[in-house]
Amino acid sequence: MYFSIAFVIFAFLLVFVLATGRRRWAIKKIYSMCCEEKCALLNDLIAPFGYCYIECQDIISSRNDAWQRDMGYTYLFDRMAAYFNMVLDSLPVYFNYEGRTWLIEFWKGQYGINTGAEIGVYYADRVLPGEELKSFLFQAVEDNDMLPLSFELSRTGPDGCPCSGGQTSCPSHFPHCRENAPLASVSKKTWWLTAFCMGRFSQPWELSMNSSLHFPNSEMRCQFVQGLQQAGLSKEHFRICGNTVHVRYDSEMKKYYGCFTRLSRGLAQLSNRIFSWLYLLITRPFTLTLDRLLYLYFLLPFAFRRMVTLRRYRRCAKCCQRKRF
Repeated sequence: MYFSIAFVIFAFLLVFVLATGRRRWAIKKIYSMCCEEKCALLNDLIAPFGYCYIECQDIISSRNDAWQRDMGYTYLFDRMAAYFNMVLDSLPVYFNYEGRTWLIEFWKGQYGINTGAEIGVYYADRVLPGEELKSFLFQAVEDNDMLPLSFELSRTGPDGCPCSGGQTSCPSHFPHCRENAPLASVSKKTWWLTAFCMGRFSQPWELSMNSSLHFPNSEMRCQFVQGLQQAGLSKEHFRICGNTVHVRYDSEMKKYYGCFTRLSRGLAQLSNRIFSWLYLLITRPFTLTLDRLLYLYFLLPFAFRRMVTLRRYRRCAKCCQRKRF
């Protein structure tokens, strides 16, 4: 019996020493790398999963050649998102142009341990009747149909002050609270524009998304504006400048959910808050996402792989496609 207790204590101490040694090694490994080396390594690690690291903002964004492009989009993705720890507010805008039904959708909310936002551009191979809009599997647009997109994502705390730090509250005399400092600001010609702030927790209604979309001609711009109005946007939430449309998607555009949906979203957010806290705790020697992710890669490779492979998104897409057929 005494031998068993001694063996357990010895095994525990051995694991602790090895873990401490690996932690120190991982920290030294990060500090020994220059910024260019770290950026190159992280981009190599996450590129196969459709993402890239934007150093100047310390955020993760999507690539034009991301594997998600082949998945397309259907309304069931949004319906099932909360079951995969994605608690989002979405704004789908449908319109017809050149013999096809187009969909440009805006998302903002909590993606697991990430606060983020997206704009996606999709179309069908024909004009769809209204009853098919929420059951059809849209395809991502081809390269020649990609649009110049941009958005700025900001967070407003429960006390009403804009807070880019992700706190639940912040003193109003702080300089950053007197300005609507963005969490992220991204822009490029693409089919899917995203920005994700890792380890930051937010409620969807705390986020404000100011977007700009540039269309190739006035006809497409007019059709999109009609789609915005049919989606329920008032004229105060968008403005037109030539063939560019600026859209503000914020807490004023409230969405109402049923009791079961509210429950599933609440449980998902509880899980997201816990895992966000654990992520920050484990990677606490560092403050930048670049360093945190690489530290996790060196310290706990299995945890890093689980974060970037996005298995939940894949399962969500497959499950939605099975339901459709």
